[in-house]
Order: sequence, then C-alpha cells, then structure tokens
Amino acid sequence: MNKIYFFLLVISLNLSCDRHSKIIDNQTTSVTPTAQEEKQKDSVASAKKGDEKISFIAKIIRILDGDTVEILYEKLTIKVRLQHIDSPEKRGKQPYGNAAKKVLSDLCFGQTVTISSTGEFDRYGRLIGEIFNNQGLNVNKEMVHLGMAWHFKKYSDDMNYDALEKEARSSKRGLWKEPNAIAPWDFR
Repeated sequence: MNKIYFFLLVISLNLSCDRHSKIIDNQTTSVTPTAQEEKQKDSVASAKKGDEKISFIAKIIRILDGDTVEILYEKLTIKVRLQHIDSPEKRGKQPYGNAAKKVLSDLCFGQTVTISSTGEFDRYGRLIGEIFNNQGLNVNKEMVHLGMAWHFKKYSDDMNYDALEKEARSSKRGLWKEPNAIAPWDFR
C-alpha cells in the first residue's frame, strides 16, 4: 500500500497511532498529483529521506478557527492543527479570535495547498502540520508575523516563530495592539 495513502487513511479514521507516534519512516514515498495539482509549483508529494516529514497536496475546505482548518484530500476530510502556533480562542470570545479566523481564511481558504507533517496528532485527533498556500507562503509563520497568533513554545522550539512573534509585538501588529494581550493557553 502506498505510504501516503496509508498515512491519510489513518488520519481519516481519526486514529492517532498512540496519539503522538510517527507513522512515516525514513524511506522515500511519492504520489502522482492530479492534473489540477500539477499547476501548483513543484508539488512536493514525497517524504525526504532522513527527514521524517511528508508533504501532500490538499484543498482547504473549511476554517474552524485561527489555527485549525479542514482539508479535502481525494475524498477524505481531515482536520489539521497549525503547527508551532496558537491563535486567540473563538469560543469564549477572546479578543482577536474571529479576526484570526478571518485572516487564516484570507490566506488559504479554497486553495489547493501543500501540507507538511511528521504524522503526529494532537489530543483531539487533528493532524499537526504546516500549510503552504498556493503562492508558497508558509501560512503558519504568516499568522504569527501578522500578529494573529503566538509562537506556541510549549510544543515548538522553532526559533523562527519566536523571532516573528517578537517582531509583531514590537510593531504592535494584530493582537499586539492590545496592551495586555492574553495568550490562549491562559484564556482557556
């Protein structure tokens, strides 16, 4: 069975393979893109040897909040949690919660995108990954850059996100216009 198909089959069944285990090994896997997907620049549908990440192409069909989307891959719908970031909560009406959802929608809704993931899931069964929109923009990083999300340091040690957050804070972009912005993990 093709590894990417197996990977997405596991996702579609909402299995998390022991909640955080990896389901991709270090061998190269590839998927032939459809004619529609071939339009996208350099469709990255293979896992890099020794990298443990796999990338695949899917369509964003729903924006759930500022850090969660739903994608369609072939006939499978999959929820994806944006890796490295945490955006304001929509529930409980945290300031900038709806704005973060709108910005994420503007960045990728309806687009055919590339999802890059190690195959890990969060405790809610969502695939954790980075999204690259149809222009090649890293949507996760752009959310932090625009001041619509925090670098989620509890689950990420990628200092590029930390630098983007510091720059957004100093420029008072997005939620950083608020003098005492409350992080979502404290708001919850």
